[in-house]
Parts: sequence; structure tokens; C-alpha cells
Amino acid sequence: MKKTRLTTVLAMAAVAPFALTACAGGGGGGGTGGGSEGGDVSSLSILDYYNNEPDKSLVQETLDACATELGVTLERETVPGKDLIQKVLQRSSSKTLPDVLMLDNPDVQEIAATGGLSPLSEYDVDTSGFSEGILEAATYEGEVYGLAPAVNTLALFYNTEVLAAAGIEPPETWEELKTAAAALTTGEQYGLALSAIATYEGSWQFLPFMWTNGGDETELDSPEVAEGLQLYKDLLDEGSMSSSVINWSQGDAKDQFVAGKAAMMINGPWQIPSLNENPDVTWDVVQVPVNEEGQTPVAPLGGEVWTVPVTGDDARQAKAAEMVECISSDENQLALAEARYLVPTRTELADEYVERVPSMAAFTEQVANARSRTGQLGEEWPEAATTIYTAIQLVLTGQATPEEAFEQAAQG
Repeated sequence: MKKTRLTTVLAMAAVAPFALTACAGGGGGGGTGGGSEGGDVSSLSILDYYNNEPDKSLVQETLDACATELGVTLERETVPGKDLIQKVLQRSSSKTLPDVLMLDNPDVQEIAATGGLSPLSEYDVDTSGFSEGILEAATYEGEVYGLAPAVNTLALFYNTEVLAAAGIEPPETWEELKTAAAALTTGEQYGLALSAIATYEGSWQFLPFMWTNGGDETELDSPEVAEGLQLYKDLLDEGSMSSSVINWSQGDAKDQFVAGKAAMMINGPWQIPSLNENPDVTWDVVQVPVNEEGQTPVAPLGGEVWTVPVTGDDARQAKAAEMVECISSDENQLALAEARYLVPTRTELADEYVERVPSMAAFTEQVANARSRTGQLGEEWPEAATTIYTAIQLVLTGQATPEEAFEQAAQG
């Protein structure tokens, strides 16, 4: 779905919010009732993309607990992630936006820009204590539009047995990464696996190398960004990374690691359940290596934000805001993070969480300095992401040098 159409449709749905009340039978929820403006609210409708197990049931437990606390029943609809924005468009057009809408965090600013979301400040929702990155992702023109109970990011997984047998410590710098990856490349085993595919996954995986080195999406032709691309090129040219990375998703990189065809991989904590199903693979995690000692590893922040759409029913919107706040309570953050291998977004919960889930220590450290993809460019981020993954492809296929790649990608 093109961004221009998304913006146009949502803007049309938001320009006359009080008309939604008449069309939708008392606000969100597709005309299902459950309270009208100024009255008691007995039900809330929710739309999210946790449609696969175990996430669907784990999230349902939190939603049910909050529903009990707030004294409401829930009407929840789940759709595949790729279908969520289309569903939002459909429900915007039919004036049946849900009371609570979950969005992938890079989408929040664009939808907030249309006027389709209600700022949490209108309901005195406490947003203090949340990590800077997630608040940045949920903020548009100075207003916070949603909260995320738990988030993810990227780090470096390594096979502990393979590195120990080779007498290699987990790399902390790019030079150490190249040296280790070269030494660990033997037979059918590459030193490193990652995703450099021509999708947003490829851009997402490059961001730790770009950001940590001082590169920025507002100046993609800078030397700092080119250095990150040169690292990719060096790893490929030295044979430490398969040429197939240009086609690998993050799931494919994980499969290579599990199969013993990669000693290390850049990936996220959502792969941990799969790794745990393969007890023969012993692993640990460290933060993504930096170019020079002393740099702070900066990785992208992933995760979903719960928001309050403008439905035209003040009472339902206020109750929806209570639901959003409840989902991100300390208790629910810890429970969801522990069950789903995520990181709580309240910084003061970090120590307690790592005590509960030691394998998430590196990710928790990484989240403390993680950045929102939309923090610099807002709703223009998708264009930059496309340029990034196109430039990566140009370099790894030998069509451009790192210094030339972004200019060519932008022109394409």
C-alpha cells in the first residue's frame, strides 16, 4: 500500500471525528455498542497483528487481565502483520476504527500525522520512565501517541562451543569481527550470517553499523555510512560471509546458524525460542561490535505501540487510554518481556528483568541506547530505508563502491 494513499484515507477518516460516532453506533468497535459518549463503557474493540501462537495467547493474557481491571469486555481482532495497514484503511473508510489499535512503531508518526490518533496527554497517561527511543518512535509534533510494553533490537549471537574451540573471544570491534569471522570460516561454515536482503529487513540489520559509527539517515552519503558498507564488502570479499546474504531474511540467517553453517549472526531475540528448540546449538549474545573502541553501540528499536484512535466517542477513547496504560504497567511489561523474549521499556525494570532472564542481558543493554527508525525523518523513513537496502545490494553485487552506492540508490 503506497504511503500517499494511506495518508489520504486516514486523513479523510480523521477530519470529522464526531461523524464517526453516528456512523459507528457509538464510537469504535464497528457499531457494537458497549457505551456511548458521556456514559459508562462496558466493552472495547482491539485490533493487532499478533495472530500466531504463542504470541497471540500471551498477549491475550495481558489484555484479559487489563479488561478485568478496567471492568470491560474485549472484542479483539487479529490479522497477519502484512495485512494490518490494509485493515486500518478499510476500517477508516467504513468509520469503524477500533478503540485500541496496535501499530508497528515506525508507522505511528505517519498515522498520527493524519489526525487519526489521540494524544495520550489528553488522558493524563504517565509516560515518564520509558526508554527514550520508544517515546521518540511514538511522538509526533511533541505529543506521545502510544506506549509499548516491551521491545526488541539486534545483537550478535555466537556459537560458544565453536568460538571456544578456536580460542576466539566474542568480537567487540569491527576489526575483531573481521578477524574472528575469517578464522571461523572453514569448510561449509562461514564466520558470520546476516540479512542484507532488498527489503526493510536488510535496512534494519545495517542500522547498528551505520548509527554506531556516527552515520545518519539524513546524510546517507557521509563517510561514516560508507565505512559501514565497506565492512559488509570486506566480510564478503574475504569469504567470511556468504554471497547469499543478499537474499537472506533474518529467519534464513538463523537457519544458517542453527545448521552450523555460520559461527555468528546478527539477529534479534525473537529467534531465541527457535534456538532453544535446538539444544545441540550452544549460544550466547553480545552487543553489536563498534568500529572503534569507546563508541556506544546504537541499534534500532523494534516493537509495537498501543494507541488510541480518534473514534469520536470521548468516553470510549478515555477508557481505551486506560487500557493502553494498563498494558504497559510494570507488571505487564515484565510478564510480556519474559514470556516473549523482549525488553521492558521502563528503564528502571532492566536489572530485575536481566535477573529473571539472563540470556537477554545484551539485548537489554542494547535497548538502553537504541534509536527509533522514525526519530530523524518521521513519516519519510520508508524512503530512506529503501535507499539503504538498495545501496547495500549495489555494493555487495559489485555494481557500486560504498562511496557511490547511496547516490546511485537515491537516483534509482
